[in-house]
Amino acid sequence: MSSTAKSPKSSPRPPAAPAPVSPAPDTAALTALALGWAAAPEVARVLAASDERDQVVDVTVAPGARAPLVALLAAQDAKPQAPVLLVTATTREAEDLETALGCFLPPASVATFPSWETLPHERLSPRSDTVGRRLVVLRRLAHPEIGTDADPAYGPLAVVVAPVRALLQPISTGLGDLVPVTLSAGEERPLEDVVDALAAAAYTRTDLVERRGDFAVRGGILDVFPPTEEHPVRVEFWGDTVEEIRWFK
Repeated sequence: MSSTAKSPKSSPRPPAAPAPVSPAPDTAALTALALGWAAAPEVARVLAASDERDQVVDVTVAPGARAPLVALLAAQDAKPQAPVLLVTATTREAEDLETALGCFLPPASVATFPSWETLPHERLSPRSDTVGRRLVVLRRLAHPEIGTDADPAYGPLAVVVAPVRALLQPISTGLGDLVPVTLSAGEERPLEDVVDALAAAAYTRTDLVERRGDFAVRGGILDVFPPTEEHPVRVEFWGDTVEEIRWFK
């Protein structure tokens, strides 16, 4: 579920001593450094070889050079619907590379395709946030043109980072065509239609929202906990108009 939320109001507190803040990475300087590095003969040969889709390119670089090299490969690809698939050994390595790639590419154009925490023979379901993150990536791969103007986080992907375990696990056909439930402030949409859409998307209706995948309705207020969000969302309706969307605890 995509939403635009406001931070909840908090009571005033006495001022605290400022904590040391580490400087943000200079993205422009890192990009310029990567472009200068691309002029090296060895890197130029790798970029040229990557254009030949039929041949295998075997490259060995230091761990710190993986992110800029992948960013260069993604930047030279003129096909917006053919992102670079970066396979890692572990989930931790995938998350670290996603963070590093955000210094060279727009962070919204890089996503991790997580693996299930469960094994196929176990009688357990994967976590709802894992399922949600996988569906978001599959949706963006299948329909990269949807949502680019309203929300760049749902636009095309330049790099997909996936642990090898995620690639080995089976994927049902057509998951990328599932339409998510989206709401925005000022939109005209009956509350009953939103409730039906959430129920069809396997959300659970409860009296009190406590876990991801729950939603509750009280009058013109809809509380919902999207699987991909850190906090639940409160949607206030005025008739059939979405008046306000904000986080709540």
